[in-house]
Amino acid sequence: MSAANEEAIRAWDGPLFDRFVEYRHLLTSGLGAHGDRALALAAPRAGERVLDVGCGFGETTRRLAELVGPSGEAVGLDAAPRFIATAESETVPDASANVRFAVADIEEELDVGGFDLAFSQMGTMFFANPVNALRNVRRALVPGARLVMVVWRSKVENDWVYRAQTITERFVTKPEEYDEPTCGPGPFSMGNADTTSGILLSAGFEQVSLMRSDLPITIGTDLAEAVDFVMSLGPAGEILRLAGESAAHLHGDVAKALREGLAEWQSEQGVLAPASTWIVSAQVPYDAPTA
Repeated sequence: MSAANEEAIRAWDGPLFDRFVEYRHLLTSGLGAHGDRALALAAPRAGERVLDVGCGFGETTRRLAELVGPSGEAVGLDAAPRFIATAESETVPDASANVRFAVADIEEELDVGGFDLAFSQMGTMFFANPVNALRNVRRALVPGARLVMVVWRSKVENDWVYRAQTITERFVTKPEEYDEPTCGPGPFSMGNADTTSGILLSAGFEQVSLMRSDLPITIGTDLAEAVDFVMSLGPAGEILRLAGESAAHLHGDVAKALREGLAEWQSEQGVLAPASTWIVSAQVPYDAPTA
């Protein structure tokens, strides 16, 4: 792994993996709704080879494999070995012959190539050097290939995490010094459209476009689970995790304030909170050199 990305990989392979497993039922449906819109735009075609960047548990990789059919292939890459191990264990070999997974730090040079499409559902925001990482992705694509990725818009456009953060910060702030690893630049590093366009252009892509997608996500089957969820993941969860035992005595006050702050989003379907993403698309120039 690259030295710059080492801490983020330790976080994703450690405490963040554990939390993603715990709340997988919420994350799969919530992120999947935004991913479905992006898949419709990507329009994978039968016979294409598709690279799934930051594949996590591999659900999207397997979906891509179904869309490209037996004559195509879907390859899921993730820097965290525990995610890849889970993805491989949940993939039925006989039914998914056109799916494979690999551990890869995409900020390092990739040893794969010849892909027609690169897709990513929330997998490109955590690079320490996003230009270098996406340049490696571009080199793995054939001339004229497409890139489609889903990234969070700005934090203030995502009240499902922003409100929880502002409430938590009434009691606890992120410590200046901590021992726990963090996830890198964070989930909102591509929230600015100009910044994201500039990254892709610098990485060698062209025809960059961003489409706003606003869809609510379920952050809990009930209010109690929603409070636990935001105290475990997202900016509020990160603050509490990094503060560690020094803030443990404040968790009860934080939880009480969160219950009050999130209560308006309760519904018969669960706790539905506002969420906003960019569906980013770009293309490899037809005259780009092959890898």
